[in-house]
Amino acid sequence: MKNKIFLKRGFFSEKSKEIFKNDNFTVDIFIYPSGVEAVKLTNSRGYVTVLPYMGQIIWDAEFDGISLRMKNMFSQPKPANCIIDTYGCFAFHSGLLSNGCPSPEDTHPMHGEMSCAPIDEAWLELSDETISVTGQYEYCQGFGYHYLSHPSLTIKANDTKMDIGMKVKNLTGIDMPLQYMCHMNYAYVDNAIISSNVPEKAFKLRESIPAHVKPTPKWMHYNEDIKQLQKNGSTLTKLDQPDMYDPEIVFMADDLKNYTENAVFEIDSPKGFGFKTTFSTKEFPCATRWLLYNADQQVSAFVLPATCRPEGFLAAKKSGTLIMLKSNEEKYFSVTTGKK
Repeated sequence: MKNKIFLKRGFFSEKSKEIFKNDNFTVDIFIYPSGVEAVKLTNSRGYVTVLPYMGQIIWDAEFDGISLRMKNMFSQPKPANCIIDTYGCFAFHSGLLSNGCPSPEDTHPMHGEMSCAPIDEAWLELSDETISVTGQYEYCQGFGYHYLSHPSLTIKANDTKMDIGMKVKNLTGIDMPLQYMCHMNYAYVDNAIISSNVPEKAFKLRESIPAHVKPTPKWMHYNEDIKQLQKNGSTLTKLDQPDMYDPEIVFMADDLKNYTENAVFEIDSPKGFGFKTTFSTKEFPCATRWLLYNADQQVSAFVLPATCRPEGFLAAKKSGTLIMLKSNEEKYFSVTTGKK
């Protein structure tokens, strides 16, 4: 049986408050100095911090003393309408009407409207062995689309992994476009090895260059080297050249269901720890690998499950990977991820 604790903005203050505790979990709520509310879920292995009213962004995550979150420039989340204005989180929901980096012809914000959406309601769901932060966001635009979304984050007792969920229902009287990516910004792991049950030949280097990427001659040359590797059936699976990952290196894979029903991706450090992500390829037929290393930001997003490539709305439409959700149709997406 699940129990609910409904959250209200008036509960939150700059002084952290413990609002729930049992043998398996502790829940604390607080407000960052920036004014953004946060919920911290703690179990015996670590904690996850969620922003319940701002896209239900997963701001921070740490298990067994190891941070899962990318190195970034933000000391705290900032109030934002676009994710790049508060890009310091571990994970966020990219989508839902549009997703990824917009092309010059696209009109949507980077990573879509859901990433920093003002969540209408937030609550906790508790059982003996799990605890979740979830909520509801109603998107409604005159002469546009209308949907209801339910993001969620669940951790288990004495576990180092989490389940990230997204449910969306089209309330519009017509078909609605749907693009979704579970965007996990994992910490950069030096000399790590990336592996999966999807063959490396499935991943192709991104050849389009989005507006935020500023190529250098060294970077262009390195991209050509990767293309030659791919001709020989290889690709980048060992993170041993961080000076080459600035600007970002991005690989993309399509039609994952041709290789496996349930995708398993791992990244392992020579220091003895690793991270793991699993998901259904029926829900997420596409995946992206994103690497970036500079003085300000360091990330090894070894897999970003998605319904399409992260190149914007028009690119997804052109490639035929844009999902159209029928009126009153509902879809659910789930990713399990965390420390191995």
